[in-house]
Amino acid sequence: MNNVNQDLGHKIDLVRRLMIATAQAKGMNNPETIKYSEELDRLILETQLLLKSCS
Repeated sequence: MNNVNQDLGHKIDLVRRLMIATAQAKGMNNPETIKYSEELDRLILETQLLLKSCS
């Protein structure tokens, strides 16, 4: 399970960086920025559900 947590953590970090870079380059309302934001939300929720199911 630890590898899954690490993998999700790495994905969250990557998507967060992409979202920030895209927002700085293209703006907060750009569809690409919004896509990364939604993906980040999904990954965070997945992590929270995973952690909750393990406790």
